[in-house]
Amino acid sequence: MAFGAGTAMAATECVPSQWGPDDELGSANLVTPERTMEALKLVKQGKTMPLGIVIDSKTPAFAPRSLSLQIVQPNQQGGQRLPFGYPANYNDDVLQTWIGIGSQIDGLGHLGENGLYYNCNNEKDFAGITGLKKMGVHNIPPLVGRAVIIDMAKHAGKDFLDAGEHFGSAEIQAAAKAQGVEIREGDIVLFHTGWTENKLDSDPDAWVSGEPGVNNEGMKWLASQNLMAIGADTWGVEPVPAPKGDGVFYGHVLALQEKGIYLLETMNTGPVLRAGANEFMFVLGQARIRGTVQMIINPVAMF
Repeated sequence: MAFGAGTAMAATECVPSQWGPDDELGSANLVTPERTMEALKLVKQGKTMPLGIVIDSKTPAFAPRSLSLQIVQPNQQGGQRLPFGYPANYNDDVLQTWIGIGSQIDGLGHLGENGLYYNCNNEKDFAGITGLKKMGVHNIPPLVGRAVIIDMAKHAGKDFLDAGEHFGSAEIQAAAKAQGVEIREGDIVLFHTGWTENKLDSDPDAWVSGEPGVNNEGMKWLASQNLMAIGADTWGVEPVPAPKGDGVFYGHVLALQEKGIYLLETMNTGPVLRAGANEFMFVLGQARIRGTVQMIINPVAMF
């Protein structure tokens, strides 16, 4: 299978959001009661599956990101018991982590170009060291809608795509048509490349050093479909190494900055496909830590 070449990266001018110059939500504006009710119709078996992976201190991540977890028993040294009216004891968690590890959502303040982000926001005006003053992930409402998975590995006739292997609009549309998947406005579109299932455990260094994904031309086409979110079973959605002329992660700019479309990384798509569902109701309610750029997530596929 021959995957299409990416398009050259070009300088972009700031274009205000279709939802107004003060908008901070981007494609989350596409969450409506009507779309939620339509998505509910896809729940026919009452089954739910997680789209997030399990992570720990050994999970590879884009450098220098890391995670450290400690379990502690506060004020219980030497077998002390707590005076709760009974001899109480408990465990607590102390977590030190970068948030961009494992399954995650990229917010609109994550990546831009020449100091600008979504809706012409300048980094000098909103990117504070203690948190974003605008476009924090805590502001995103629950993302609920119709989701589809397009199996690009199956379309290529292999278990998984290789690092650097990329696909554009022609391959996406051909795979969707062959698999009976219709892409609609307001959808969450996820790609299955087989990369995480085949590389994360067996070769974690290779997993985090490269990946297959959507090239610039493909991302630009997807963004034109007015989607709620774009994701994949890879840690960055786009191919690494990038195709000649694409620029590393420039698809993030095309989606996040130019269109306000959220990106979903390291989605656990394989089990859902094997359950026979490439169309389902997607539900995400992320942790609401004020001012975050991204967030570790575990969306639910309901079908």
